[in-house]
Amino acid sequence: MEQVNGDILAAARKVIAVHINYPSRAAQRGRTPAQPSYFLKPSSSLSLSGSAVERPAGCELLGYEGEIALIIGKAARRVGIEDAWSHVAAVTASNDLGVYDLRYADKGSNLRSKGGDGFTPVGPALIPADAVDPAGLRIRTWHNGRIVQDDTTKDLLFPFARLVADLSQLLTLEEGDIILTGTPAGASVAKPGDVLEVEVSTADGRLTTGRLVTSVEEGTTAFAEFGAAPKIDDLQREEAYGSREAAGLAPAEAAAVGPSLSPELKAKLESVATATLSSQLRKRGLNNVSIDGLQATRPDRRVVGLARTLRYVPNREDLFTTHGGGFNAQKRAIDSVNEGEILVMEARGEKGTGTVGDILALRAQVRGAAAIITDGGVRDYSAVAGLEMPTYFANPHPAVLGRRHIPWDTDITIACGGATVQPGDIIVADSDGILVIPPAIAEELVEDCIQQEKEEAFIFQMVQEGNSVDGLYPMNAEWQNRYAEWEAGKADD
Repeated sequence: MEQVNGDILAAARKVIAVHINYPSRAAQRGRTPAQPSYFLKPSSSLSLSGSAVERPAGCELLGYEGEIALIIGKAARRVGIEDAWSHVAAVTASNDLGVYDLRYADKGSNLRSKGGDGFTPVGPALIPADAVDPAGLRIRTWHNGRIVQDDTTKDLLFPFARLVADLSQLLTLEEGDIILTGTPAGASVAKPGDVLEVEVSTADGRLTTGRLVTSVEEGTTAFAEFGAAPKIDDLQREEAYGSREAAGLAPAEAAAVGPSLSPELKAKLESVATATLSSQLRKRGLNNVSIDGLQATRPDRRVVGLARTLRYVPNREDLFTTHGGGFNAQKRAIDSVNEGEILVMEARGEKGTGTVGDILALRAQVRGAAAIITDGGVRDYSAVAGLEMPTYFANPHPAVLGRRHIPWDTDITIACGGATVQPGDIIVADSDGILVIPPAIAEELVEDCIQQEKEEAFIFQMVQEGNSVDGLYPMNAEWQNRYAEWEAGKADD
């Protein structure tokens, strides 16, 4: 088989990478996309087997991801799935390297975090595409000789032909272009001195790329002050290593919910409509992030805060004896909620009893809680509704907690109103609804919301002036140009 050499790398005009494609990785990340999504890596990131990669000075989290790379053999533009594989010349092994320390810097483009020199090693040999079944390949990754990834392409979320066809709808895939097709579970972090190996083969082992070898070195040149500096937190460590345990962090259930909602971010989230946030979440494939079916004691209020969580389980008399009395989980949750936080309760949608009453709701307000959210009932409704702090609830009910529930645990991942909520998630609630925002995307999300609302203000004004919505909503190229002129005029005022 042909070896990957410098001429092959020089022919690559584009390197396109898929975010999530293996079911094992989707399960690890906790999200399964409905459609593939992509990012670009510069061709200057390509390197050959046996090369060293530098972990930039000041960075901690150099992540590796063994992947199967497709090499485009002939140009593809608007091809169908049935014809797409014929445009692939070969497959080879690749390692999609990147530093999580710079993920924050480019709002999801991954340019700096994944685009560094040597961050895309490929090789060492090519397997002809027409000699293999694309659903019958195996990928394995070794970290210092220990196998850490081992999966096949049998059950990909997006088969290779679909990726080629999908990309060709909007851009021309040119001869030599490389598509990185996603990584299975097991990707982690490498340190200086480590050796990484990736191999792609047919399931029977008959054809193989051989092992792509990359060694890791420590960078010595510090980042300049005029650019983004490396920055990490426990969330990035967790995502880089694949789990909190692998990263050496305390389990989420035991970890304190730290302050991660800056005043600036909170103000921005308060400034945009819930409907706009929902639209932008949907654009990112997040369709199940609304807590549904609840009403509010203060529908005039809008709250933004970090989630604290409380879980109730169905009552069982012997367990209520041990867990229901005294300073139980419900009282602990109320008595530990902090300024600006939102206590979210999982009551399984059970409406036949109360989950909070006037005294505990008052205690939460005194502690500075921004709101209480429960998908169960509320006791002492008139008194709870009279508080300044909003409570979101399913219905009033006079029965005490023990009729249906046992307060079981706090600050764990829960389900409320059909949505999964984790401690530290950002909650936005008002009369339009309740949204759960993953904190890792909040900055990027709200900036896009602000831009969307600027555009919608322009569209609203144009409709007021008598313009048809045809071509205006959404804006075609002509209206986009007029919007740019309108925005420039406002900036000059």
